[in-house]
Amino acid sequence: MKLHQTADGFSIQFGPDALLRHSVEHPMLFLGIGRENIRMYRGNFDIKDNLEEKIPLRAFELREDENGWTAIFRNHDEKLSYTLTFRPDGDLLRVQGRCSDIRYNRIWLRIPARKDEFVYGGGEQFSCLNLRGKKFPIWCREQGVGRNKKTLTTALADLYGSAGGDYHTTFFPQPTFISSRHYFCHLENYDYSELNFESGDFHEIHVWNTAVELALRSAESYAGLLYGLGGLLGRQQMLPEWAYRGAWLGVQGGTEICREKLRKMLGRGAKISALWAQDWEGVRMTSFGKRLQWDWRWDETLYPGLPEQIREWNKSGVRFLGYINPYLAQGGQLFQAAAEKRYLVLNGRDEIDLVDCGEFNCGIVDFTNPEAFSWYKDVIKRNLIGIGFSGWMADFGEYLPADCRLYSGESALTLHNKWPALWAKANYEALEETGNAGKIIPFMRSGAAGSQKYSALMWAGDQNVDWSLDDGLASVITAALSAGMSGCGLHTSDIGGYTTLYRMHRTKELFLRWTEFCMFTPVMRTHEGNRPNDNWQFDSDGETMEHFAWATRIHALLFPYLRALDQINHERSLPVMRPLFLQYEDDVRAHETMYEYLLGPDLLVAPVYLEGETSRELYLPRDSWVSLWDGIPYPGGSVSVGAPIGRPPVFYRAKSGFAGLFRQIAEEGPFSGASSGG
Repeated sequence: MKLHQTADGFSIQFGPDALLRHSVEHPMLFLGIGRENIRMYRGNFDIKDNLEEKIPLRAFELREDENGWTAIFRNHDEKLSYTLTFRPDGDLLRVQGRCSDIRYNRIWLRIPARKDEFVYGGGEQFSCLNLRGKKFPIWCREQGVGRNKKTLTTALADLYGSAGGDYHTTFFPQPTFISSRHYFCHLENYDYSELNFESGDFHEIHVWNTAVELALRSAESYAGLLYGLGGLLGRQQMLPEWAYRGAWLGVQGGTEICREKLRKMLGRGAKISALWAQDWEGVRMTSFGKRLQWDWRWDETLYPGLPEQIREWNKSGVRFLGYINPYLAQGGQLFQAAAEKRYLVLNGRDEIDLVDCGEFNCGIVDFTNPEAFSWYKDVIKRNLIGIGFSGWMADFGEYLPADCRLYSGESALTLHNKWPALWAKANYEALEETGNAGKIIPFMRSGAAGSQKYSALMWAGDQNVDWSLDDGLASVITAALSAGMSGCGLHTSDIGGYTTLYRMHRTKELFLRWTEFCMFTPVMRTHEGNRPNDNWQFDSDGETMEHFAWATRIHALLFPYLRALDQINHERSLPVMRPLFLQYEDDVRAHETMYEYLLGPDLLVAPVYLEGETSRELYLPRDSWVSLWDGIPYPGGSVSVGAPIGRPPVFYRAKSGFAGLFRQIAEEGPFSGASSGG
């Protein structure tokens, strides 16, 4: 760390560049007073801040000690002061701030920017890969339906349920960004915050707290930055080998239906590594569609003989996966047990704080209560692991009201963003305590800083069953890449999307294209959606079954490559799905390319994400590329390729150590149509 002082300011250099800068004319620090108003409806939040005051602190005084530097900032009359300390901590620069006046509860910190700078991260972002030009509130919530205020879908979702969302709404926001100037900045606070990249001259971090902590690090490459970020936040565990051996088939309806659908797909030559049945604990029908009982107990009527059947499936190499979330439906046995023990989050009247989860109310297990935390781990151990599950969708985590009362006495406003990490920790510890870590996979949609070390796999949540850029197939590509630049390098999605509303329905074309995308991701998994009868499914006709079976075989052949990438992600936090610029840092076009990605260093995938397209205009970084399906070489640059269904644009590096594997995949060939009917 180097400090450079001038007559009217100073800068802090950490690495080759000045990461922090202050002057009387351009202060780095503002304090304010605000009064928030937060309303939640089914995990969607209306957040307003009544800002009463915002004051720049221009005057400063610098002090040096053996640990680093301290800057004391003051306003014009010197009645208000704020202290920032700058301390090297190994490869990190830690910045800590404290205010002298407890009336102030808002802070804005500015970091110098360049107009040609690119910025990535922010957690899992669905609409933006490069964050420049926009502001990103960091608040865990439902992602929203449509996620674009200019669309009819979003307008209808807002009208009928305040559920439309926007470009920034996400299950997994994280106050972290990585700059093309080769540094990252991470806000350690879980408070509501905003990352604001609207200015060309500075990045602004706004926090609803004046006690703040930042961690910054420089490195020579993006790979070095991600390695450092993984060291700070935690590294993901590896998936068990079975996860890559075929698709995870999403089915519902009971033991016999699961058996029949599995038999049908295996008969088509499909590689199936798991059956995923979210309704293992019963079905609840609402106006939204097919929901679950939320009592997390085996429904023996719907799934007779399930434990014995799971053992039979395991013998044949097929695992069984279920579903759970951290909420308990009012009226259920687990809700009653938790209520009697006072294990549920309370409201200001010392009553259970019931949350509307979509035409039924639920209580929230209070993870700040050690006894409640342990009790819910026991539910997982007994009711899921005990039956023989090899994994489950660990859903939700976003619905903690900002004004509820917690056992620990901590502010729910502060813990709201941390809640998904606590939920991930409960799942992780249940596995560790039963000796199943690395064998069983909970996959999660919500996340927070720190989820990385507890959650091995993230899934993208509830996309629309449509082609929209902000909430359809395209948005999942962006989500995977932004999550990877935030320390979560293993990502998957519902093939075909989930949310089926406002006359939407999943078409055959969308299902086939989403399948072709997911066969080149870490995990292939289907979902019927909230209204299965309105959606095209993997077994809706013979051609779809043949196409899906073909895709599962391609995915299974990728096992040694995906396994190697998983190892790298675990050791170095280099994501499996990577933006092009991660490998080609000096290529400006690589930084600007959003709907292509590298699967590891050696495969470039350009999914078809627009309806009706049978060709793709795409960009290949300067290298020696080979088209996967026909072996045609490409030197790089802008290319136009044919992309009919069954032949998604995929290229491999000619010099790859896995070139032999990729040629073997090419021998399986592109898909050319069904070999048999209905």
